[in-house]
Amino acid sequence: MSADGGARQPIGVFDSGVGGLSVVSELRRALPREDIVYFADTANCPYGARPAAEIQALSEQATAFLLTRGAKIIVVACNTASAAGLRPLRALHGPGLPIVGLVPPVKPAVALSRSRVIGVLATPGTLQGALLREVIAEFATPLGVRVVPTAVAGLVEAGEAGAMDTPATRALLEIALEPMLAAGADALALGCTHYPFLRPQIAALAGPDFAVLDSGAGVARQTQRLLEAQGRLNPDGAGRLALYTSGDPAQVGAIMARLLGEEVTCAFWQ
Repeated sequence: MSADGGARQPIGVFDSGVGGLSVVSELRRALPREDIVYFADTANCPYGARPAAEIQALSEQATAFLLTRGAKIIVVACNTASAAGLRPLRALHGPGLPIVGLVPPVKPAVALSRSRVIGVLATPGTLQGALLREVIAEFATPLGVRVVPTAVAGLVEAGEAGAMDTPATRALLEIALEPMLAAGADALALGCTHYPFLRPQIAALAGPDFAVLDSGAGVARQTQRLLEAQGRLNPDGAGRLALYTSGDPAQVGAIMARLLGEEVTCAFWQ
């Protein structure tokens, strides 16, 4: 480790595709001095319907790549990978490598709900994972809050294509929101990092009083806490963002630029 204790090493972030850039945006806002290396596993996206063992293997592969780029902490910016792979990753790497994962923000959604009904919009892998069951059991069930979980195929693919505001995407969102709204939900926990980019479309369909929450800011706070505890926050400078993909860098880079609202360069990961 360097003389600065590794403080100037980057934060490593991965997702099945470009959706984790919603988390990257929160990390850059909270930790503007930190370099970030982001890996979009576009060649294997989406993860949502894959078997748990396959998701775990892909998560280990992504983590290994980020470690070759010098990552001092790993952020699993993918709900499906967190649901299937977070515990195996932590067991594999031990306490020496802090790893931050995602769960749908059920707790804040419950706190905001007046109707005592909330929705969770996620992929099948996240809905079937133990992490979601645990947070529902801890934060919703004891308070008598009903949770309406929904997974709709095609939304991740729309995000990967940058097709956020199209008739097809709005039709998928209508299908996703209908059972929640019919049940009286007034808050929605987003269980996929692609979905924060759909906030304007969700608001247009569900109305301004429908609260929409994601985990990005919470993940940024937890990342900051862990780095502070290790004395590894970068003390100065302006953070840089390096982007990699297992897909076509030109195609993926164009979508990344659109989502981030800035010119970026994306490289192939190997």
